[in-house]
Amino acid sequence: MMEAAAVWGGLNSGVVLSLIAVLWTVVWQNLQRLQLHTYVGRHMNRHVRRLAALVDPYHSVTITEYDGGRMKRSEAFEEVKAYLSASCARDVRNVRAEAAKDTDKLVLSMVDSEEVFDVAAEGVTVCWLADSTPPPRTDGGYWGRRAQENRRFYRLFFLDRHRDLVINTYLPRVRKQGRAVMVKNRQRKLFTNISNENWSYDEGLTRSAWSHVVFEHPKTFDTLAMEPSKKKEIMEDLNMFKNGKESYARVGKAWKRGYLLYGPPGTGKSAMIAAMANYLDYDIYDIELTSVNSNTDLRKLFIQTTSKSIIVIEDIDCSLDLTGARKKKEVAADEDNKDGARPDKPDKKDPSSKVTLSGLLNFIDGLWSACGGERLIVFTTNHVEKLDPALIRRGRMDKHIEMSYCGFEAFKFLANMYLQIDSHELFPAVQALLSQVEMTPADVAENLTPKSTDDNADSSLRALVSELEKKAEDKPNGAKNGQEEGEAEHDS
Repeated sequence: MMEAAAVWGGLNSGVVLSLIAVLWTVVWQNLQRLQLHTYVGRHMNRHVRRLAALVDPYHSVTITEYDGGRMKRSEAFEEVKAYLSASCARDVRNVRAEAAKDTDKLVLSMVDSEEVFDVAAEGVTVCWLADSTPPPRTDGGYWGRRAQENRRFYRLFFLDRHRDLVINTYLPRVRKQGRAVMVKNRQRKLFTNISNENWSYDEGLTRSAWSHVVFEHPKTFDTLAMEPSKKKEIMEDLNMFKNGKESYARVGKAWKRGYLLYGPPGTGKSAMIAAMANYLDYDIYDIELTSVNSNTDLRKLFIQTTSKSIIVIEDIDCSLDLTGARKKKEVAADEDNKDGARPDKPDKKDPSSKVTLSGLLNFIDGLWSACGGERLIVFTTNHVEKLDPALIRRGRMDKHIEMSYCGFEAFKFLANMYLQIDSHELFPAVQALLSQVEMTPADVAENLTPKSTDDNADSSLRALVSELEKKAEDKPNGAKNGQEEGEAEHDS
């Protein structure tokens, strides 16, 4: 009996232990489902934050350099930078100097790790910190990180009790004053795109697809040789665009406008663009399509442009195969491949650029064209008849401006500008000859330009009449030669 009791007791102990193990397993699994460690950690973090608030009562707002996944530079960042450069940079020991609108002055801004204090309101002081963080480490190690841009930011520190004042009053005032400073110090620039592998870095190690120079072209509408009525029409159209933000929003259109400038070489298409930029006080982005590798790169170029700018593609009929005959060329190429193509013969397509017509159309008026606002898109061409109709239809190129040969009204403008005369006995002869032959305003201006100190208005006009008479005599043979030369000549 004693042995049986011992055996039975051992079995009971084993069963009890097994039950305890099973119950513990079930309880532990349910505890894991409840995620008690997360609850405990959150509870502890709450107490840690309360303790940290006692030690450091300051809150912060971070304003980064880029919005939208680093595709677009933050306007708020630029406005804060301009505000601090104007109001607080004098209290900073280490500053960065940049060129200003006045060539004799410099605009100062904070370098990384500098702090500056500002007064948000009476008795309320805040602190600004300028800094940047390195990009995430890549397989390239240190040099791979250097190939990417540092992530710059401004961080504003303030007490919790001043939160509403800082967010609702101080920061809006900072942005407004920053915009005013940017307008005051703004130096207009002429940008050109560079190939993808040669993208440069600005002063903040920000990767940029554009390089620029200061835009100093002197051409204005006051010095542009064009019929006064046509010039007035263009200026009024530009005014309507510049002041049309509300009207564009009301009808649901992106705040942009397309201009097509077409005409023979030497008729002033580039001069018209410079006059438009000077009239509107806009920057110019001159895109060389043959340097753009793909539609994606073209989209990146557009994203990096700013508002108040003119995006220019000159001689678009020569940039890429975007003419109306592209389908015929594709059909002819397919027939050649079927009939005479050899498998061992390499393809002769130019791989330098894969920008397509659809990519360019999306650039002009697709979804991406609505990013930002207040932009003009200008195409120039010597042969408008060669362009694909889809590229220049209304809604894409909204206004077509013909830059024609010099007429009598344009001649009188040039005579007044170059010779300071409003009338002359040779004016009727010039008028008659201009109605017979074609001469560009650039050629007329060259003939009116004095070549020596002995030249005067009379000698310059006689030289122009002589040149016009020569063109009239050579007109049957000279027209074709002039056309061939014009096709090869780059538009001035």
